[in-house]
Amino acid sequence: MFFDKIEAAPADPILGLTEEFRNDTKPNKINLGVGVYKNDAGETPVLKTVKKAEKIILDTEKTKSYLSIPGTPEYGRLVQGLVFGEGDEIVVSKRACTAQAPGGTGALRVGADFLIQQKIANKIWISNPTWVNHFKVFGAAGFETAQYNYYNPTTHGLDFEGMKQSLRQAKAGDVVLLHGCCHNPTGIDPKPEQWEELAKLTAELNLLPFFDFAYQGFGNGVNEDAVGIRTFAKYHKEFLVASSFSKNFGLYNERIGAITVVNADAEQCAKSFSQLKIAIRANYSNPPAHGAKIVETILSNPELRAEWENEVKEMRERIKTMRNLLVTKLKELGVNQDFSFINEQNGMFSFSGLNKEQVNKLKTQFGVYIVGSGRISVAGITTHNIDALCTAIAGVL
Repeated sequence: MFFDKIEAAPADPILGLTEEFRNDTKPNKINLGVGVYKNDAGETPVLKTVKKAEKIILDTEKTKSYLSIPGTPEYGRLVQGLVFGEGDEIVVSKRACTAQAPGGTGALRVGADFLIQQKIANKIWISNPTWVNHFKVFGAAGFETAQYNYYNPTTHGLDFEGMKQSLRQAKAGDVVLLHGCCHNPTGIDPKPEQWEELAKLTAELNLLPFFDFAYQGFGNGVNEDAVGIRTFAKYHKEFLVASSFSKNFGLYNERIGAITVVNADAEQCAKSFSQLKIAIRANYSNPPAHGAKIVETILSNPELRAEWENEVKEMRERIKTMRNLLVTKLKELGVNQDFSFINEQNGMFSFSGLNKEQVNKLKTQFGVYIVGSGRISVAGITTHNIDALCTAIAGVL
């Protein structure tokens, strides 16, 4: 026997929660665990621009042949324009190399493999708290992981001094993983002046920044949300960016993302790109085409691009409306606890401050499912379920 010693793995904390939700027979259950955008009807829609792009692809596509290992050069160029801005020095000087990746998670793993295989670093500092899969992705690639302070439970805000103090414990050459915007799970981002200070500090400490950029456009705007990365680019000649287009293009099941490696010059960029392609070749060999073609079609067409940015704005503003409504309705129910900090957070998630006991009561008594850390997917709140949600929260406080 070969497999008889294998034991069942514990369920993923988020995907396992979704399975529990499916099996729950309560009539008015609410799932605010999984990070998927929903409109006010509780549906995860296909964007109008995506439908238009798919029609163009269907009408013009001539082959289903393999893409090259990193995807198309045009896709890479367009991704770089999103991250750094069209015409930015990094793009013009060809200091960045970008490869298509299977989602943001795949981008993180390709970047991790690249760093380990090239013996660039073997320790990465990750925020506390963070998306739980970060530890698995980097640990599986061979990284030693450490944590830096990020969240202050007393103020429900950023522990900026603690963050800097933690990072000063890192050794030169270590990697620091940063959420480009809309921090998951807290929804708390550094302010522009704090990004500046962090960029200077990490450069002084000779740390290698690695950005997880999964929610561009869901915080303050497509360009505005790149402020952290663009600030770091002023002080760091080398860093990595893992982009995801699951949320801002609604392409969850297409698994489309990108890994970008920024280098000191174009010559080194070419060398890095050659090794990045080897890391990909030994993993999944070639990327899938459809999701990339959608992104490429939209971003390369000025009309579609403008319409897409408007769709992203609509999603962003709906989430902000739900944040405000959640705070208002809890107050109207007579809840004494101050939840106004929720309005200061960005993106799809809110670190609610609810403890594990309260989270469990929400699930068992009210059929409201959120992650054990207290993270709420605000993008799943609608005008149809918010009253039941607020009543449930008030009932467990």
